[in-house]
Amino acid sequence: MEQTFARRYRLTKTDEFSSVFGFRKAIRGKLLMLHYQPRASGSDDPRLGVVVAKKLLKRSVDRNKVKRIIREQFRCQRVNLPACDLVVRLAVKPAPLDGKLLASDFLALIDKLRRPRPKREE
Repeated sequence: MEQTFARRYRLTKTDEFSSVFGFRKAIRGKLLMLHYQPRASGSDDPRLGVVVAKKLLKRSVDRNKVKRIIREQFRCQRVNLPACDLVVRLAVKPAPLDGKLLASDFLALIDKLRRPRPKREE
């Protein structure tokens, strides 16, 4: 397994983030919100973007810690993910910044993403 977060696995441009947010599909967890959009059929790799608002975490050290934790979990789970663009954002301010809680919340969101949703009957 690669030990890096290569450029092909990242969302880098503002347009890429905007298209994922514009697709309007999201899954909410305890602390995080996962926005996703399926990729075109030609690409197999999932890509990740992370957004941590300064409004929720004032200190850059804390914002960077959240990003590091999410990127590491993504790197470990990347082979099991479908080909889609993911944007993870912090939804609520964590009282104590707990890395294990963030990691487990992200893994729960990934698990929900992989699970097929049952269709609602009308």
